[in-house]
Amino acid sequence: MKKKLIRISLTSVLLLVAWLTEHNCNLQIWQILIIYLIPYLLISYDVLHEAVEGIMEGDPFDENFLMAVATIGAFVVGFLPNGEPQFLEGVFVMLFFQIGELFEHYAEDKTRDSISNLMDIRPDTANVLRNGESIVVNPSTIAVGEVVIIKPGEKIPLDGEVIEGSSSLNTIALTGESVPKDVAFGDSVISGCVNISGVLKVKVNKTFSNSTASRILNLVEEASESKSKSESFIRRFARIYTPIVVISALFLAFIPPFFATSYTDALFTWLYRALTFLIVSCPCALVISIPLSFFCGIGGAGHVGILIKGGNYMEALARTKTIVFDKTGTLTRGVFEVESIHPNNISEQQLLHLAAHVEQYSNHPIATTLCNAYKDSSCDCKVENIKEIAGQGISAEINGKNVCVGNEKMMKSIGAEIANCNKCNHFKGTIIYVAIDGVYAGHIIISDQIKTDSAHAITTLKEVGIEKTVMLTGDHKEVANFVAEQLGIDEHYSELMPADKVEHVERLLNEKSANKTLAFVGDGINDAPVLARADIGIAMGALGSDAAIEAADVVLMDDKPSKITKAIGISRRTIGIARQNAIFAIGIKVAVLALSTFGIATMGMAVFADVGVMVVAVLNATRALKVK
Repeated sequence: MKKKLIRISLTSVLLLVAWLTEHNCNLQIWQILIIYLIPYLLISYDVLHEAVEGIMEGDPFDENFLMAVATIGAFVVGFLPNGEPQFLEGVFVMLFFQIGELFEHYAEDKTRDSISNLMDIRPDTANVLRNGESIVVNPSTIAVGEVVIIKPGEKIPLDGEVIEGSSSLNTIALTGESVPKDVAFGDSVISGCVNISGVLKVKVNKTFSNSTASRILNLVEEASESKSKSESFIRRFARIYTPIVVISALFLAFIPPFFATSYTDALFTWLYRALTFLIVSCPCALVISIPLSFFCGIGGAGHVGILIKGGNYMEALARTKTIVFDKTGTLTRGVFEVESIHPNNISEQQLLHLAAHVEQYSNHPIATTLCNAYKDSSCDCKVENIKEIAGQGISAEINGKNVCVGNEKMMKSIGAEIANCNKCNHFKGTIIYVAIDGVYAGHIIISDQIKTDSAHAITTLKEVGIEKTVMLTGDHKEVANFVAEQLGIDEHYSELMPADKVEHVERLLNEKSANKTLAFVGDGINDAPVLARADIGIAMGALGSDAAIEAADVVLMDDKPSKITKAIGISRRTIGIARQNAIFAIGIKVAVLALSTFGIATMGMAVFADVGVMVVAVLNATRALKVK
């Protein structure tokens, strides 16, 4: 960009010298041409090269070709009979075109730098404990299970679990939130956060390539490759539009003079109009500003912890009218606690002991809660034949006994008759049933807490025009009723298996109108099929599973449902800016094209209609980068 700025400055000086020379020296027209060719070639050599390259490759019809033809034509018309030299105008057109390009590059560089600064989250080195010593290595060489030491001020290099120390973490690069997050022994930490205070020892549970920071960077890189429908339309439009414009200009230059009294005398007039027509018709503002608007919008969303994987998903977000939520981990914290234990012919400790041992090989939040509630891991129970049944629970053999831990469906499937419990009439939690060798042995009630942000999220979504909110959950009917009532959700369905969620989303997709979209919000691995099936999939990124994040089109890095409203707002604003640019560019061009056809438009008006409009559109596009 610095090189182009130097060229523009030098060309401006040489152009002034050429103009002064033309008006103060008695020179012949070919001498004046040589003087103006110096600044012209300096400012246009790259455009001329691109135009020639396009012709050689059989794909000439782009803005470079239009600018080359228009400016070379401006130099040629002065040599026609009765023609007036347009050397100054020819250089001016190319100069202003390059100024427009400079603004475009500045806007793109500013956006890239912004994203690069935001995503500068992977450290180049890490301190790893090996053979009792701390050594500095490249994070990519650290294996799962190794222990890394993170000192104050250092970035967390890989995802893992704190095994020693406590500290506060700066998560702003990931979430956009400035409030530090406190962590201590047993807490999970993700790469990309900055350690603020204490020294931490973290046991790595993901490789460098699979860490949160690496996944985010990959998502950002892929986002620019995913074109929106508007972007694709503009590119298709340019391929059809450009040859039409060139052919129209040729007709405008050479056909009308046949109807004049003197073909030679009229030729200059119509050539000038054709050249003006060509300059005006250049679709630079559209081709540049529309993709740039989406690029800036994606960068602006990244600033506040919202990763949108492409402009097409931004368009889908802007048209969203139905949002379907998973419950656990999305609207609720997904952090459960054992509320009460209700055994049947065994002790509370035995019931919890069996449930914890069956669930110890699952990574489901409920399983984690049961295992955490049973702290005594010193027993020598033999656990075999573990089977997870989707939508029901887990079964295993413990010391030769078949133990099933799951929901009511599982109990029915094995023929275990559930005993009535008077203490459970008004519960607000999830019931986990346990059966031993097909006989009901009791149940455990665990509770999940609604996120403090969830109610606000539903309220603000309705304020921005979301017509229907739906909650899908595999949890008990009473729990689903309670959560839906507390949050004001329009529809809710409970006791669903993963396949049931897909069916409900399919039904809702069929019910909505064609110009509206449906979004699904989830965080678990079992949400991946639904995230992929919805028009737009939104994953909770910080705590969400890898499968959910990969399947989703939008990732919320701080797990706040209210960020959905912000994502929709950013998308709608970006689409609005792109439309403003399209309407402004097309409106000005149509007006000046009409004027140029009838010989009213000047070359200066043509320059503004092309380069001036492009500069205004590019500056307008950069507004998408700023997010409140």
